[in-house]
Amino acid sequence: MLTAGLDIGSRTISLVEWDGERIVRQEVVYTGTDPLLNSKRLLEGRFYDRLAATGYGRHLATERMLADEVITEVKAHAIGAHHLYPDTRTLLDIGGQDSKAILIGPDGGVARFEMNDRCAAGTGRFLENMALALGFGIEQLGDHALAAEGKAVRLSSICTVFAESEVVSLIGRGENSRRVALGIHQAIVDRVAAMLRRVGIQSRFVFVGGVARNPCVKQLLALEVGIPLTVPDNPQTVGALGAAIHAAREIR
Repeated sequence: MLTAGLDIGSRTISLVEWDGERIVRQEVVYTGTDPLLNSKRLLEGRFYDRLAATGYGRHLATERMLADEVITEVKAHAIGAHHLYPDTRTLLDIGGQDSKAILIGPDGGVARFEMNDRCAAGTGRFLENMALALGFGIEQLGDHALAAEGKAVRLSSICTVFAESEVVSLIGRGENSRRVALGIHQAIVDRVAAMLRRVGIQSRFVFVGGVARNPCVKQLLALEVGIPLTVPDNPQTVGALGAAIHAAREIR
């Protein structure tokens, strides 16, 4: 048996192949301007007993017959995290377009969740826009913020449009860019921390999604929640893994 999970996100597309016991292959590519074409390229020459799609583009995959079924992002991430760490209780996923705080029960099921999908604040898109405003690539922003000396320069607004203008204004007034970058990261942590408190913060706390690769967000988030964070080696493929495992269960 060989199943696959395809997570079509706003910034990246993840594919995980699952043989019923282990991951056979996993790959992440940029979504680009044509998610359908890039998904097809990722799947080219591959054949599966069943493929489940998740992510914001999951319905596109079934409409164009790339996938046999869809699974919600919340459920897919819960299954993937529980497989990697059976004692997972709180799961945070920060992707390019949304963020999700999930409380997972002892059986791996979703007990409660909150999702921010209507505002860019608290997402990877927010960090990306702020990095551009500071003249950095998104990969450089976390390390730049960690190099700050002194307190973070707090932003008065977490709305992406207003925050971007505020960052430009702060730099124009001579504020240190590292302290401004630290304030940007603190803003995103404050946003997701509010969601986490509403669903419940318990150990083990697993952090996934593309933003989980940002060292500053990881450090500030650990301080905010007061417990250690577990970040998988491949935090961007957890949803695809959950979808692949779900597809295997459907076959059985």
